Amino acid sequence: MHPFIEQALALANQGLTLTSPNPHVGCLLSSADGHLLGQGQTQRAGGPHAEIMALRDAQARGHSVRGAIAYVTLEPCCHQGRTGPCCDALIAAGVQKVVASIADPNPLVCGQGFARLRAAGIAVEVGPGAQQSRELNIGFFSRMIRKTPWLRMKLAASLDGKTALENGASQWITSEAARADGHAWRARSCAVLTGIGTVLADNPRLDVRLIATQRQPQLVVVDSRLETPPDANLFLTDRAVYIYTAAQNDSKKAALEARGASIIYLPDARGKVDLTAMLQDLAQREINELHVEAGEKLNGSLIRDGLVDEFVVYLAPKLIGQGAGMASFGPLAELSQAIPLEFKSTDRLGPDLRIVARIPGRDQF
Repeated sequence: MHPFIEQALALANQGLTLTSPNPHVGCLLSSADGHLLGQGQTQRAGGPHAEIMALRDAQARGHSVRGAIAYVTLEPCCHQGRTGPCCDALIAAGVQKVVASIADPNPLVCGQGFARLRAAGIAVEVGPGAQQSRELNIGFFSRMIRKTPWLRMKLAASLDGKTALENGASQWITSEAARADGHAWRARSCAVLTGIGTVLADNPRLDVRLIATQRQPQLVVVDSRLETPPDANLFLTDRAVYIYTAAQNDSKKAALEARGASIIYLPDARGKVDLTAMLQDLAQREINELHVEAGEKLNGSLIRDGLVDEFVVYLAPKLIGQGAGMASFGPLAELSQAIPLEFKSTDRLGPDLRIVARIPGRDQF
């Protein structure tokens, strides 16, 4: 891989908690003989994209970019969205070549950016760093191609798989290092999802507090009977709150809307929230990565419905015995019915172990 693409990917990674719902993109501009002219990364939604930031950086350094090569981790956009087309900016700047990692899956772009650059006489090379760029933007690709967010479930448990004592106590099973890392996964997501059971039992805020962030993820609550208290701690953080319900209760709805929540009535045939339809609706609301922190019932429902793509599991070196499990589904009649997983990584965080696992093939879309 070209070192400038590696650097552009590193820049893109710096925007992991910033750019949502836009993709994480980095861009470097170099002279034909390989000298760095400017660099940049995509900013918050509505702010400049990586290419514009790199052009501004080159200008601030006093460099002309006419005849330069642009290294960018995603196809430059060619449509007017919250910002103008990056293709036009690169063409106007007079770059001679664009090296891009991967095509933009957005139907409004999807190869049209490359076509516009080539039509303007700019050479285009596609492919270096494609896998890394796609992985960095797995939620964006999921939303654009599957029309649903990438659903990541976070679990913190003892070595024997218990997430709480029988009396409900769960603070804290894992270490401070694991909790901070969990907040980092929250921070990169577009929204955090929980269930009404967790809201009533723990009254959590479910925001990002243990690491620095410029943006709080939105919050989603699955609340079939519309039992969310208007004075719940989840309203203490300034962010969008979506409550999905299967109950029609005008007075409760009005009380929650007065706290700024959006109430979405989405029942299934059983009188519960239609979880599949909820994910489709969240994609329409530009949710790329959905981070689940819920109890064993909702976890089990999401797993049973085949909606989970990835698990982030923290295991503490302790045994609890009887208590709440990670997810309640089944029972299975045969071991062959067990849900297969593929370990993507295993890491030590303080005394704890973090395992990232995926449903095999879920990232092939």
